[in-house]
Amino acid sequence: MITLEQIVSDVRVRLAEHMAKRPLAALEQEASGQSPPRDLIASLSAAVDAAGVGVIAEVKRRSPSAGWIRSEYQTDGFEPEGIALGYEAAGAAAISCLTEEDHFSGSLGYLQRIRNRVSLPVLRKDFLVDPWQIVESRAAGADAVLLIAECLTPPLMREMIDLAGRWGMGVLAEVHEAQHAAWVWPLVADYPGRVLMGINNRDLTSMRVDLSHTVTLAAGLPAPERVVSESGIKTPDDLATLAKSGVRRVLVGEHLMKQADPGAALAALLGPGAA
Repeated sequence: MITLEQIVSDVRVRLAEHMAKRPLAALEQEASGQSPPRDLIASLSAAVDAAGVGVIAEVKRRSPSAGWIRSEYQTDGFEPEGIALGYEAAGAAAISCLTEEDHFSGSLGYLQRIRNRVSLPVLRKDFLVDPWQIVESRAAGADAVLLIAECLTPPLMREMIDLAGRWGMGVLAEVHEAQHAAWVWPLVADYPGRVLMGINNRDLTSMRVDLSHTVTLAAGLPAPERVVSESGIKTPDDLATLAKSGVRRVLVGEHLMKQADPGAALAALLGPGAA
C-alpha cells in the first residue's frame, strides 16, 4: 500500500524538478495574467441556500486505494472537461481536480482545461508542501487550493493560507485526525470567507473510510457550516446524515467517477430538481 509519506516524498522530488524549470518571478507573471478567481465559499453557500447542500464534484482518474477508477480513464483520450461540464449541469457548486501526477495520474493541464469550459470555481486538489505551489496553482487558473494538515506544520499552513489570500484564492484546509483539527480550526476561524475545514473520512494511513468521522469531529466545532465532508459519500441518506450534524458542504469524487456517467450520478445523489 502506498503511504502518505511516500506520496509526499514523491511530490517533493517532482516539485524540485518543476521549481528548477520555472522561476518564481515567471510564475507570478503568469498568475497575474489569469482572470480573477471565482469564489469557492460563496458558490457553496449559494448552493446550500438553493438546494440544501453544496457539492464539490471531483475529477480524478486513479487513486492509490482504487487504482484506475475506470478502464477508459487510462487512455490519452481522457476528457476532464466533459466530466466537469456534466457535473455543472447536474448541480455541482464547484469542481475539484486532482493534479498529482505520480499516484493519481493528474495534471495541472486538466485543471486549466476544466476552468476554460465551466463557470464554477475550480479547486486544485494535490499534496501542496511549499508556497511556490500556491503561485503555481494560480498560474494554472485555480480558484482555490487544498491544504492537508498531515502534510504541513501550523506555521507553514498559515503562510500558505496568507499567500493564497493575496492571490484571491480560497482554501480547503483538510484534516483527518482530531489532533490536527485542534490547530487547523483556529486558522479557519481567522479567515472568514476564505477558508473552510475539510474533514477527510478516509484515513490516509490505512485508506479506510468512515462517514461517521465527520459527524464526530464536527460535533466539537462551533460552526459546522464551515465544514466540508470528504470521501465516502454515496447516497442521499449519507447527505441527510451529515446535514443532521450541520454539515451541508461535501466533496464527492470516487463514487461519481466510478459511474459511466459521473454527471448523472451526481444528479441522482442530489435528487430530483437539484440542478
